[in-house]
Amino acid sequence: MEVDEKSIYQFPKGLPGFENETAFALIPWEDTPFCYLQSVKERELSFLVVSPFEFRQDYSFELSNEDKEELEIKEDVAVFSIVTIHSEITKSTMNLLAPVVINPVKRVGKQVVLQQSGYMTRHLIWTEELTPTKGGD
Repeated sequence: MEVDEKSIYQFPKGLPGFENETAFALIPWEDTPFCYLQSVKERELSFLVVSPFEFRQDYSFELSNEDKEELEIKEDVAVFSIVTIHSEITKSTMNLLAPVVINPVKRVGKQVVLQQSGYMTRHLIWTEELTPTKGGD
């Protein structure tokens, strides 16, 4: 698979469970807010991600100084949540407990596990007010 060099991000420590995968491309999924976080090395390894702010404008957390230093974050930062799609699409979830944080300037990223937060690994993406209606209502 060929990807634009500008869409590749280095994850020096990999992702939890995939520590040997250190380079991922962020590939937009057509005209949706979703992207694929695709391993550059392993074609079969890909995660569906979305900016949590697309669905949860109140989402917030504080990055530790250690994480800020590791990612060399000064100002710009991008945050993504890994998505789990369920057969009943309205039950699909996103992981708000362990966001993928990316420095778009340095093109480096890390999945950060938040400490002492009320977030879980499975937050519903679509709540009742965000659920698509059937029949053109």
